[in-house]
Amino acid sequence: MPRTFRDVLNEWMQAPEFRAEYEALEPAYQLTRLRIERGLTQAELAELVGTKQPSIARLEAGNSGATLMERVAAALDARIQIVPVTTQA
Repeated sequence: MPRTFRDVLNEWMQAPEFRAEYEALEPAYQLTRLRIERGLTQAELAELVGTKQPSIARLEAGNSGATLMERVAAALDARIQIVPVTTQA
C-alpha cells in the first residue's frame, strides 16, 4: 500500500526542526487561504490593508512580521489564533 501525504507528514513532524518550520508557516498559509477563498488578489488585499502588494507576497511567504499579519487578518475579517498542529487524519 502506498504511503499517503499524511503518513509522510507524520514522519517528518517527528523532527523538531521540521515541526518548528511547519508551525511557523501555518499563520501565513491560513491568511493566503482566506485571501484566495474571498477572491482577492494580493494587490486588492494590499489596498484593503493600506500597504503594497510586495508586502503581502512577503507575508504569504512567511517573511513578514506580526504587525502586518494582524492588519491583514483584520482586513479579511479574521482573527489570529495559535493552536497546536495535529497530524492525525
